Amino acid sequence: MKIELAEKYGFCFGVKRAIKIAEENQNAATYGPLIHNSKEIARLDNDFQVGLVEDFKTFQSGDKAIVRTHGIMKDELEALKTSGVDVVDATCPFVTKPQEIAQEMSEKGYSVVIFGDETHPEIKGVKSYATHGAVVVSDSKDLENIKLHEKIALIAQTTRKVEEYLEIANYLIPRYKEVRIFNTICNATFENQDAVRKLSKKADIMLIIGGKNSSNTKQLFSIAKENCEISYHIEDEKDLDFLWFKGKKLCGISAGASTPDWIIQNVVDTIQKSIN
Repeated sequence: MKIELAEKYGFCFGVKRAIKIAEENQNAATYGPLIHNSKEIARLDNDFQVGLVEDFKTFQSGDKAIVRTHGIMKDELEALKTSGVDVVDATCPFVTKPQEIAQEMSEKGYSVVIFGDETHPEIKGVKSYATHGAVVVSDSKDLENIKLHEKIALIAQTTRKVEEYLEIANYLIPRYKEVRIFNTICNATFENQDAVRKLSKKADIMLIIGGKNSSNTKQLFSIAKENCEISYHIEDEKDLDFLWFKGKKLCGISAGASTPDWIIQNVVDTIQKSIN
């Protein structure tokens, strides 16, 4: 069996930047998981003494708090700064942008519509920047019974599928006088999704490596599954079942934006040992 990695996979710019920031700020703590990969978070704790705090009120004056890649809510960020906490912002610039758009467009009188997962930390943060509130939707049906202004500003979670984003836009455009659509899906998401789509069309088994709570990894798995029925979402080599590979000719592999190279390599090495 041949193993082929997708043309684009793994750590994106924002995650690489956040990891570097964490490694340069030892004896600190992140507010919320820095990235959605528990194995990498454990490595930062073990090797760099960068801990994890789930409640921002835990930080005391003089403590060093690293803001996670997905960003945090505006009032929480302001509370940390005013309480004397040394705030190191590792928010991905591709997440900071929709935060700025939400605030600007809300203040200009637009109804802010956010396409994404309302429970995701990125979306909680972006929504908090909309001065006069925002509506979060997962598909166009969510908009049917919502009252909006005549002017709409549409924003997407950075890791969503562009095809689904267009469905939301196509619903809004004929129904409102002005719809401003902001392309806030990051380039790495486009590239990784396209690469998975291409590889899954020729593979007879696909593995998508990443945290079970990683939004972009889930999107990659969804795309792989559309084209290759035998697709699996795994966190590391311990999740492998070697019976999956029996009779297979091409195993395609991709990984989410929060998946480090060392985990990907462990998966590849483990598969190769099993088939040799």
